[in-house]
Amino acid sequence: MIIAYGVANLLQSIAATRTTVHHTFDPGLLLRLAGHRAYLVGLGCQVIGFVLAFLARRDLPLFLVQASVAAGLGVTAVLGVVVLKWRLPKAEIALITVLFGGITALIVSAEPAPARPLPTAGVIALAVAVLLIGFIGAFAVRLHGAPGSVALGSLAGIAFSAAAVAARPLASMHTAADFLANPLLYLLIVHSIVGQLLLGLAMQRGSTTAAVAAMDAAGAVPASVIGLLLLGDRIWPGREWLATLGFVVTLLAVIGLTRFAEPQHHHETSPARKRLTPPPAPKGNYVPLKVASERSQS
Repeated sequence: MIIAYGVANLLQSIAATRTTVHHTFDPGLLLRLAGHRAYLVGLGCQVIGFVLAFLARRDLPLFLVQASVAAGLGVTAVLGVVVLKWRLPKAEIALITVLFGGITALIVSAEPAPARPLPTAGVIALAVAVLLIGFIGAFAVRLHGAPGSVALGSLAGIAFSAAAVAARPLASMHTAADFLANPLLYLLIVHSIVGQLLLGLAMQRGSTTAAVAAMDAAGAVPASVIGLLLLGDRIWPGREWLATLGFVVTLLAVIGLTRFAEPQHHHETSPARKRLTPPPAPKGNYVPLKVASERSQS
């Protein structure tokens, strides 16, 4: 799952930077991104990661699975350095190392257990949440640069967090009929689509690490808290301190990545904008061809 999400983040960021920047909450962005082969391959990797994460949530607590998703950022950074020649600050490299240390602590402290059903109030809350996320996203899309990446990435994280909450009890369904009839399935799909759109918008603002780190930071806390309070997530007895330490370290590392992240790429100018760009001013004693012709005739 970690590797699949890491590759997906990299490929989708490449496609996002090759698409004209959107300043509205327009679902058409997903169709335009689908025109890039890199995005489609990245989306395929994300689907693989999603399926693996879904299967993991059947037995593993959300605080482990959601924090492990954040480790995909480390894979993205390494691939960016090797493939795209990104230059990561030393602080960012140190934070990625700390990130994997926090994930290791969570792995050691998590106790596998099946999920409890989500109460009806929780299902209603997930439905209301998707409307609030879309409403706030319509305003956050006006932000530019790193603030835009962080704001939109955070909203994407909340959407994916809601999808994770829906997926945890849904993964415990025993029959296909119960699976398809459960409203959590459709809330999972809607939240995932909204999160995907917000992530694409966030990546367009310049910094992949800022967008993905903000997404992971915002998505880890709500799902982890709900999992522990409502869904029966467990920690091995006597290892509560290790789980707390691992989660805090992971969260601080991800938040730190949003602080130190720098733009790794810039958008190409759109064709329309290129046509409107005036030609460079002439140098020296340059005389336009039409004027030179008139002078020769006189």
